Amino acid sequence: MNYQGFFKSALDDLRDQGNYRVFADLERHCGDFPHATSRTGETSDVTIWCSNDYLGMGQHPKVLAAMHEALDRCGAGAGGTRNISGTTHDHVLLEAELADLHAKEDALLFTSGYVSNWAALGTLAGRIPDCLVLSDALNHASMIEGIRHSKAERMIWKHNDLADLEAKLAAQPLERPKLIAFESVYSMDGDIAPIKEICDLADKYNAMTYLDEVHAVGLYGPRGGGIAEREGLMDRLTVIEGTLGKAYGVVGGYIAASRELCDFVRSFASGFIFTTALPPAVAAGAAASIRHLKDSVEERTAQQDKVAQVRARLDAIGIPHVENPSHIIPVMVGDPHKCKFISDMLLQEHGIYIQPINYPTVPKGTERLRITPSPVHSAEDIDQLIGALEDLWGQCQLARMPLAAQ
Repeated sequence: MNYQGFFKSALDDLRDQGNYRVFADLERHCGDFPHATSRTGETSDVTIWCSNDYLGMGQHPKVLAAMHEALDRCGAGAGGTRNISGTTHDHVLLEAELADLHAKEDALLFTSGYVSNWAALGTLAGRIPDCLVLSDALNHASMIEGIRHSKAERMIWKHNDLADLEAKLAAQPLERPKLIAFESVYSMDGDIAPIKEICDLADKYNAMTYLDEVHAVGLYGPRGGGIAEREGLMDRLTVIEGTLGKAYGVVGGYIAASRELCDFVRSFASGFIFTTALPPAVAAGAAASIRHLKDSVEERTAQQDKVAQVRARLDAIGIPHVENPSHIIPVMVGDPHKCKFISDMLLQEHGIYIQPINYPTVPKGTERLRITPSPVHSAEDIDQLIGALEDLWGQCQLARMPLAAQ
């Protein structure tokens, strides 16, 4: 077999379909997010409009100070896996903050949100005898991989469809172990799960619940505990999973649950046992970010205001975007080549960075620009964005929303 030829052919197919991904070489400006320097081609200044650092906490003085202090105090790395030599006091303090955030007995820290889903779902579903996993059709790849890794039986229920979920639950023996896996905020469409009703079904049919809150922690609820906190439902969920790499501005993932469940995952999950621990400086920065957002609503309020402003400006010029109750604004293009063209031109001609979202991340025909306004985007940034989109929408001869429908 010509291995290099095979690789080249597969990559050429991606390019022909308009789905080949190119990384933008960006250098963020400390203290000046969302502005950055693009080093893709000629060096230029850009404004980032698609970051998951939703609140700009990756630049917050309290976070940076905590990381500097921990780096000077502990050095760079953790020194090993948590089991051997990598559990530091900063990890212990962070897990206590996370357990408190979600009103759970305990929390367990992982190296990323992907790993936390893969390891926790894979361990729970794989080790509970005869466990059936009921997975929402739009669950994140990390959840899907964790469920596959478990080798447990799985059923996919239609996205946010309570009737379909109940039909699948009702068809199973009441005593059979069952785990319902779903997200709160779905990151591509920005819609929100009916958490209370899912919990009601879990109680009725003797199922556990596993809620991924990665796109909600820090952003919703009086202390940033997510949609479940906002709706007063945290106590009804078996496992709450979250990330430190989005609204909290650092890196890492976690689960929060009962003491026994966290200890069970800690003791059996290979994705936890055999992975080097996060550096203590990262743990210290995450803890500082969580503590700040437990007390401060300023960032959340400002972000919601910027989201509303961008939506209203898009409506005013007829640019189609998915209506949803979250902070995510999917601007619908519907063609992979045009989506990439708009992204390229935004960067090259307007100094705006928005990565195109194409297949397989979203279904073919639903290609989009995923815009995430933050509290630190200025009025001038918004003007620049809207003007650039209006220009490129015309160049691509894309449909607009009729004004009467706005």
